[in-house]
Amino acid sequence: MESWSLIILVITPGVWSGDWSVTSENQCALKGTSVLINCKYDYPVGHFVTSVSWFKNLYASGRWGLFPLDKLTSSLDHFKYLGNFRGDCSLKVNDVQHTDEGAYYFRFTTTFNRWMSIKPMYLSVGELTTVIEPSTVTEGGHVALTCMSGCPEPKDIVWFRDGQPVSNPVFQARREDAGDYYCAVHGQESVRSAPVALNVQYAPREVTLSVSPWGDIRSGGTATLTCSSDANPPVAHSGYSLYKDGQLLSSGQNYIISDILPSDRGWYYCQAWNNISWRGIDLINSTEVHLDVRYPPTNISISVDPQLFDEGSSVNLTCSGVANPAADSYIWYKMVDSDATSSMLQVGSGQLLSLPSVEESHSGVYLCKVRNSLGESNSTQVLLSMQRKQDEGQSLPVVAGIGVFLLVTLVVALLLFRKKQKTSTDKKRVFDSRLIRTRSRSSAAEDPPDTTYANIHPLPSSTPSAISTASQRSSHRDDTTSYEDEVTYSTVTIRPKDPSFPHHLNSNRRPQHSWSEARENNDSVIYASVFKSS
Repeated sequence: MESWSLIILVITPGVWSGDWSVTSENQCALKGTSVLINCKYDYPVGHFVTSVSWFKNLYASGRWGLFPLDKLTSSLDHFKYLGNFRGDCSLKVNDVQHTDEGAYYFRFTTTFNRWMSIKPMYLSVGELTTVIEPSTVTEGGHVALTCMSGCPEPKDIVWFRDGQPVSNPVFQARREDAGDYYCAVHGQESVRSAPVALNVQYAPREVTLSVSPWGDIRSGGTATLTCSSDANPPVAHSGYSLYKDGQLLSSGQNYIISDILPSDRGWYYCQAWNNISWRGIDLINSTEVHLDVRYPPTNISISVDPQLFDEGSSVNLTCSGVANPAADSYIWYKMVDSDATSSMLQVGSGQLLSLPSVEESHSGVYLCKVRNSLGESNSTQVLLSMQRKQDEGQSLPVVAGIGVFLLVTLVVALLLFRKKQKTSTDKKRVFDSRLIRTRSRSSAAEDPPDTTYANIHPLPSSTPSAISTASQRSSHRDDTTSYEDEVTYSTVTIRPKDPSFPHHLNSNRRPQHSWSEARENNDSVIYASVFKSS
């Protein structure tokens, strides 16, 4: 029995088993976690441990010194001794902070001596750090998340974005992926890294155009048009453009229309740009907004159909104008004169005033009054009178003048035509006369019975010359020929009463058989007169 007791005492650490020693390993703990520092100590045989203590080496009052752990914190659970008095000196540190980093020493006291560890146990405090690469990315780009610490990397790392789990630390960025990311140790999610923001840039979306006030916009009032969008980076003031009916109206986020006119009515939309493209598109449009301007009737006018008419005709008067909302009342008035005063008499209602059979009593001044829910307006006055007969009477002199003009034109045309015909006939006579002279010369040698005289007279101012002889006629033949287009010829044949009238020229010559007229008129004389026109 005593032998067994001796064996147990020998194999029990710290009891007659060896030299003085303290054994521990350096530790690295993440901030906020709990760490267990494993430690063993030993002492010679015959000693009994009476007390144990842990110390930390600190710099204070200008020098380094060892301070017991129970003096360093007010929390009883921050440092907790898990060892015993028989060789185990393990220490647990809860909620590790950066202030816990440093060198630790273990000391124990026995019945005969005390011992402190020669080599300290060093506690390193690390912290989880999130790294996002890149931290700013355009929508559609790739992103990688990395969790780092000063300690050996934990095996089970989980990711969160704005408190929501992230399944994959590598992904293609969308605009919804923007936010704060951090990593944590699985099972100790309270131990996490500081959040890091991921900035995802994207083109404008949800571009909207708002109008204030909305709904009841009246002519003469004021309206404000405002463009807005969701974009990263945000659209600058100069990045907005406002369009009306497809035409650029202004640049800027806000546009104020003061003293609204009916012409301001139309379809508006705004365009946003922030230098980021979306599917190759740089400019993003909002949906169109219709600006409805309400105004009383305006530009009222009356049209008459037909404009010219006589008594008994059918005449329609139409009242037209613009209004928003549309006109709901048309009233017709006719001016009536009585006792040197004028008054307006209502003669009808509706947009069309029809007079199926116009009488003299219908003549006068008309106007129409148009009304809608915002007000009323009068048209310009229109004079209605039967003008057709009067116009026809006034047109008679014009018609007569046109007739006289046509008649004169016809007479002049006839005169010109006759003159042209006469000129053609004269030209033919010239040709015949020349032919006669030619034949005359050929027959002169055969004793023609007739005598021909030729006179040439300039028409404008000179008097006819004396009858020239045959030799003179011959001397002027060339001149006559050169002016044949400007000479008038005439032939006169004189028959003597006495058949025995003597022949004066070439009576002994025989007539030309080819000239039949000479044979039949042997006693005749031919005179030729030539007039030269200027």
